[in-house]
Amino acid sequence: MAHQLLESDTRRWTGRLRRRRSPLKLIAAVAALAIALPLGAQFAGLFPALSATFAPQTVDRGPAPLLTALTDISEYHAATGAFQVLVDIERDTPHVPALISGERTTLFATGHVDATVDFSGLGPDRVTASADQRAVTFTLPAARLAPATLDPAATRVVGRDRGIVERLAGIINNNPVRDEELYRLAARKLDESARQSDLVARAETNTRDMLTSLARSLGYEQVTVTFGDPV
Repeated sequence: MAHQLLESDTRRWTGRLRRRRSPLKLIAAVAALAIALPLGAQFAGLFPALSATFAPQTVDRGPAPLLTALTDISEYHAATGAFQVLVDIERDTPHVPALISGERTTLFATGHVDATVDFSGLGPDRVTASADQRAVTFTLPAARLAPATLDPAATRVVGRDRGIVERLAGIINNNPVRDEELYRLAARKLDESARQSDLVARAETNTRDMLTSLARSLGYEQVTVTFGDPV
């Protein structure tokens, strides 16, 4: 009987000890965690280089977005030239004095001509980068001249002499002057002046400078820009 009581008491005390031991383990674990976190932070602070060594890194190995930057530019206006020409046209009737029949008109024309480079055909075959992404080459068509545009505010007739016959004809037809041909001739002379200038060469220089600046801003060190033969 005594043995049974002793066993029963032992079980009761064992149960109590076990029930008391669980909170102690939990408190000890929390305390250990509270101590470990500051120590870990101090350890990382003492060795920042070591912590950075194991930090995740993202490396972009794709090519620089040169074509993306040029996608919206189909025609690059690389240079603009302003030109002035004087058009002097005289029409006379053989063996008739100019006072009777004849006409002479002088037009002072000012216009602008744009030099453009076509970017619409740019693609991987025209923009090639080296394997190490340090050099890039652009192959472009030659710059071309757009048709001249007359400036109406700076274009005017500075002289007009008409014979009696031409004046009467203008009154009868209710059309005193017809200067369309005069303006077309002025535009053609402006185009010729632009072709004889260095506008095309300047446009290619400006295009080369623009592409070089763009490529270097994207990390390329060597930039080559070539142009095709003029059409």
